[in-house]
Amino acid sequence: MTLLVVLSTFPDAAAARAAAEVLVNERLAACVNILPGVDSIYRWEGKVESGSEVLALIKTTAALWSVLEQRLRAIHPYQVPEIVALPASAVAESYLHWAVESVDRS
Repeated sequence: MTLLVVLSTFPDAAAARAAAEVLVNERLAACVNILPGVDSIYRWEGKVESGSEVLALIKTTAALWSVLEQRLRAIHPYQVPEIVALPASAVAESYLHWAVESVDRS
């Protein structure tokens, strides 16, 4: 089983927390860490912009990627949300077992 760490930025902690609760409650994510104080510099509509955001680190399995991506897109406040999945190349066996069990939807 492959663990993914999904990165997604939000405008504030409340929006990140709301999304995290949906994803964990629906068993699409085992855990979501919310990190405040992210300074983002990006291009939007032809201009360089900057702003303060909150980063969510979402842990899920590769098997749930497409469902999580669709659900996160549906509940995300941004028009074009950052949803980037990175495969974990090494994971402690006990953590992987817990994560897989946490998202078991059977």
